Amino acid sequence: MIEAGVPCIPGFHGSNQEPGFLRSEASKIGFPVLIKAVKGGGGKGMRIAMTADVFDDQLKSAKSEAMNSFGDNIMLVEKYISIPRHIEVQIFADKHGGCVALGERDCSIQRRHQKVLEESPAPNLDESVRQDLWEKARTAALAVGYEGAGTVEFIFDNESGEFFFMEMNTRLQVEHPVTEMVTGEDLVHWQIIVAEGGRLPLSQEEIEVRIAERGCAIEARIYAENPEMGFTPDSGRLTHMQTPSPTDTVRVDAGFIMGDEVSSHYDPMIAKLIVRGPDRRTAIQKLHCALEQYEIAGLVTNIEFLKAVCSHPSFVAAELETGFISKYSDDLFAERPIAPEVYAQAALGLFFLEAAGLQKNGGAPFDIPQVGFAAMAQRKSWGILPKKISIPNETPETKVTIDVLDTGLFDVTVSGTPATYRSVASSWDPQTRMVKSFFPHTRLETRVIDDDEGNLTLFQQGEQFRLQCATPKWVEKALGIKDTAHSVLAPMPCKILRVEAMAGDRVKKDQVLVVIESMKMETVIRSPQDGVISRVVHQQGELCKAGTALVEFEELL
Repeated sequence: MIEAGVPCIPGFHGSNQEPGFLRSEASKIGFPVLIKAVKGGGGKGMRIAMTADVFDDQLKSAKSEAMNSFGDNIMLVEKYISIPRHIEVQIFADKHGGCVALGERDCSIQRRHQKVLEESPAPNLDESVRQDLWEKARTAALAVGYEGAGTVEFIFDNESGEFFFMEMNTRLQVEHPVTEMVTGEDLVHWQIIVAEGGRLPLSQEEIEVRIAERGCAIEARIYAENPEMGFTPDSGRLTHMQTPSPTDTVRVDAGFIMGDEVSSHYDPMIAKLIVRGPDRRTAIQKLHCALEQYEIAGLVTNIEFLKAVCSHPSFVAAELETGFISKYSDDLFAERPIAPEVYAQAALGLFFLEAAGLQKNGGAPFDIPQVGFAAMAQRKSWGILPKKISIPNETPETKVTIDVLDTGLFDVTVSGTPATYRSVASSWDPQTRMVKSFFPHTRLETRVIDDDEGNLTLFQQGEQFRLQCATPKWVEKALGIKDTAHSVLAPMPCKILRVEAMAGDRVKKDQVLVVIESMKMETVIRSPQDGVISRVVHQQGELCKAGTALVEFEELL
């Protein structure tokens, strides 16, 4: 690439993989450095070493993940640009010497070096730089005699305004629908034309006219993962799934439908949402509206997190960098207050569901679809708390108690708040699982999805809420449910790759305890604080469920 005139990041790309040699090369390059699998992709087999002290550990982790994902652990080491943007160019080349750039995509919003949001055209980019990117991408493809679809990826330095060649992916990528939206072309069809020996359907000039006419497109990747827990993957059955309605400017590419099982053995991406607008601000608004139409229950997704990103002022202002998520983590992960009406609707939903169960099992006859109940007055109470997996000494969630009194209409009291709602008319639709309630100050429609373990997922006014029925202490004792307050829990269904601690060990906060794998991704489980280990529950090679204990502590210091 350097010989062809394509700027490259300083780094080592040789065959010597001895850790000491690679560490020496990293020192010559200057820290921080990026350690990356030569055959990598999708952010796997990539680690950042900020200093020489952590280089060996990061190299070991990257090699292990690369071998598991690609069957190859050859690494390259490159200078890590501190405030970069990730900009890539979609190119196509044919057998007749034709090569075009179909615009660029900004893919800077990432976690774990894997893209979350992609958009085209890249915002806040000088037109001369844009044209230079296209030219360098075509040059890179022609330099190797490339034919077909390809993506030439660049790192753009926000501080210097320079860009550097990073890699070329010899295929269409996950985000190719963004380019299809802004060009109006079917790129898979283009692949077939080129494979059959045909010429490219459009010239570079025609492509530029198309892009100028069609505005801006953004893609959001819908992942089965928990952003609040470090984007750990999740798996399970899609017990409920509703997607946005497709239009000419709203596209949903889904790999799963309701009822499918999302396995822990594969990548956590379950769908892509792509929107287009006449300008970037309109596209962002359209994306947010489409995300509000999404409803997924049965596992955790990143949908609420995506809403937070696309409504963040710095994203709207196109102040983009690959460190965006960590830079604005306080805003993006700010705790969302749960309004009393949400708890009230959850309790009313449970009331109706319990009544339906009684009717099914021959209990008191309740007329479920009607407003209220015609039976005698009765009072029910539920303890509900936000759904989270805890670790030792994490501040426990406060249980909210909701009392529901039925006298034909409903009186609902939410503990810990001044909220007491009198004479609420409420009804339940068993087909849609929708609770419709007329509170004194507002009308609400809430979909309530429950499971056999007391987990509740509510969808209300474009928001999702994950709640859990609190298990009474006497039930825990009767069922022999073990207290996990002094345990480190598995954040997801996983396989144990390595165990780095033993019973009796005195460990420090952030010390590595266990390394797990889920959805082709390694996760390091560290000690939440100083303590003494009493038991390592799972050993290397074993499989375990989310929320089960990995390590138990004898005492916490």
